[in-house]
Amino acid sequence: MFSYCILNAPIGSLYILEEEEKLSQIFFDIHELNRFCKKKDVHQVETPLLKETMNQLREYFEGKRTQFDLPLKIEGTSFQQRVWNTLKSIPYGETWSYQDVANHIEKPKAVRAIGQANKRNPLPIVIPCHRVIGKNHQLVGYAGNQTDKKAYLLTLEQAPFKKSM
Repeated sequence: MFSYCILNAPIGSLYILEEEEKLSQIFFDIHELNRFCKKKDVHQVETPLLKETMNQLREYFEGKRTQFDLPLKIEGTSFQQRVWNTLKSIPYGETWSYQDVANHIEKPKAVRAIGQANKRNPLPIVIPCHRVIGKNHQLVGYAGNQTDKKAYLLTLEQAPFKKSM
């Protein structure tokens, strides 16, 4: 069973899910949550973990938190897990290119696969896929085409990137 809550954040509503007392998903879109709810047993309830998650996210959006301390349940392939663990190591306020991530996991030709793993990140913000940008320092994809959210998060962190024209 999954529990979820909704946080009204500066980038829009965040739908935060917990499974087995671990943070498991964050959706930016009610439609994503609804699709998920059709397949899983999901209930809206504020558990202690969800309350703590909302607190840490609020602190992040207020500029008071640079990393998260939450129990995570992230499921994916071994490659995706490697990518997501690497994303967690990108420091607050820094950006890496997809190529940087590929080099870090010693798969320099896996740039597109890195992009796909980023796209499937179940815990955006907490696992900071927004810190991965194009080699030319431009914003490239985020939560579909929501690069405005990526720009907001990077601006909040005072991370370097080039704004698209």
